[in-house]
Amino acid sequence: MTSLSRTLAGLSLALFASVAAAQSTVRVDAPYARATVPGQPAGGGYLKVTNTGKEADRLLSVSADVSKSVELHSMSMEGDVMRMRQVDGIDVPAGGSVELKPGGLHIMFIGLKGPLKAGDTFPATLKFAKAGEVKVTVQVNAAAAPAQDHGGHGNHKH
Repeated sequence: MTSLSRTLAGLSLALFASVAAAQSTVRVDAPYARATVPGQPAGGGYLKVTNTGKEADRLLSVSADVSKSVELHSMSMEGDVMRMRQVDGIDVPAGGSVELKPGGLHIMFIGLKGPLKAGDTFPATLKFAKAGEVKVTVQVNAAAAPAQDHGGHGNHKH
């Protein structure tokens, strides 16, 4: 092996190790989506992200083949109206966790290609600013009572 080959091999190994180390600082727990009905245009996704690293990270985007697009959203009360808004990312503090849950921060699968059926699973990829891509398997759970289910957007205003 030439000196150049050894150097390139060493750099490649170091790069791979640093990417693997960065990815190990983010843990994703319990990713799930709510089941939808045929014709429902969108569905909600939820999970918990824990950052075990010493630096804050940021969830930048999510991708999945079950819909035409995927967005990160927040929900908040403004007066007596619940409002949903797209956000450009979700901060995950160093040594902390962020829970994406109904009524708060969540993932929106927009333009569903078909209904999400309870008991099914689908792959999704979360992209973080520092940890890079994290692949997860999303479990589809039975839908909540209609009054609580905001997956289809209902009468919420953006």
